[in-house]
Amino acid sequence: MAARPRIVLYHATPVAMEPVASAMAALWPEAEAVNLLDDGLTLDRAKEGATISEELIERFVDFGRYALRIGADGILVTCSAFGPAIDRMSEILPIPVLRPNEAMFRAAIAAGSRIGMLATFGPAVSTMEAEFDSFTAETGSDATLETIVVAEAIDLLRKGDAATHNRLVADRAPELSGHDAIMLAHFSTSRAAEAVRAAVSVPVFTAPEAAVTRMKQMIGETGPC
Repeated sequence: MAARPRIVLYHATPVAMEPVASAMAALWPEAEAVNLLDDGLTLDRAKEGATISEELIERFVDFGRYALRIGADGILVTCSAFGPAIDRMSEILPIPVLRPNEAMFRAAIAAGSRIGMLATFGPAVSTMEAEFDSFTAETGSDATLETIVVAEAIDLLRKGDAATHNRLVADRAPELSGHDAIMLAHFSTSRAAEAVRAAVSVPVFTAPEAAVTRMKQMIGETGPC
């Protein structure tokens, strides 16, 4: 019997854990999902503003090295605020490392060229927009991105008020109804998918399902370690 691939789900906030756990259970139950959480990363990232420090990059990468030591066959990062750190980790580690939004970008761009994004964690936006621009350049796409930040929503979610979080995100969705697709920026924001889809008629994409599907493909290409 082939070994079950061990996928480390790398979290920088607890609110990202449930959505990807559900996606793993639904889409890849054969994999062994292992959670690593350092919620101090998000707290310290928020203090730094638009640019992530070298110190925080190395701290992020060190956690990835630990994932490798515990037998990870692949690492799925669930926080979108650490783009340069994820790049560094991907360069250093000999296993697949997946950005949280790469697969979602791919799916949204397939739906059209005018893409909207609903975000709740402001410090993640600049790195996500840079990733989007890099992805479109690499693929030759002419897609553009417009982002709306619903800043108050994530604090409510952290306090356990998912219903109000979802409503606040959905309330802003009609502002993007003229776009070809809407992305929910973070794994945590995916909780609002049903409410957002009820508010608009355009396709709405979330990160967890797309990321799990892409990681499954990547492991299938490389095989478990």
